[in-house]
Amino acid sequence: MDIIIASNNKYKIKEINAVMAESVRLISLSEAGIKEDIPENAETLEDNALEKARFVHRKTGSNVFADDTGLEVDALKGAPGVYSARYAGQDKNPDNNIERLLKELINHKNRKARFRTVIALIYDNNEYLFEGVINGVIIMEKKGHKGFGYDPVFLPDNEDYTFAEMPAQRKNKISHRAIAIQKLNDFLSSRL
Repeated sequence: MDIIIASNNKYKIKEINAVMAESVRLISLSEAGIKEDIPENAETLEDNALEKARFVHRKTGSNVFADDTGLEVDALKGAPGVYSARYAGQDKNPDNNIERLLKELINHKNRKARFRTVIALIYDNNEYLFEGVINGVIIMEKKGHKGFGYDPVFLPDNEDYTFAEMPAQRKNKISHRAIAIQKLNDFLSSRL
């Protein structure tokens, strides 16, 4: 089964491919001939994911899925949330985002956080949502060089390593995105 993923982020696509069912072949935006930026103007992860999936579906008429992921920090009342990628500015610089996050948490003892991924799927012209959540804490400084985004400062509950320190195989078993993708896999498998 071919399905378009509404992303050109090579790190995200690689991570998703690692947990995607073998029967599904992902087609990136560039492979689908979509060059323009997809709008992300919604106020929730769900609406952003749907907005991206609908944009690609209108252009191609194909089955498509899009995800939106946010880091939600208790002490910051759920921020950065839907603004996670552009928390420190529109240039979407991960290092600047982490720096801002750590500065804002400097006087907070409660460093509980969760990563949440929402996948919007348009399949046979019907819309579906799948969610994955993992709880953890924001550590005081970056650790590790793997992964992307906030991975160097997010320590999942019951783990000894940040997402940026752990092997990809481990992250791809427990992450918020892996949980959501598994739900997507289960749905797609039921349609084969």
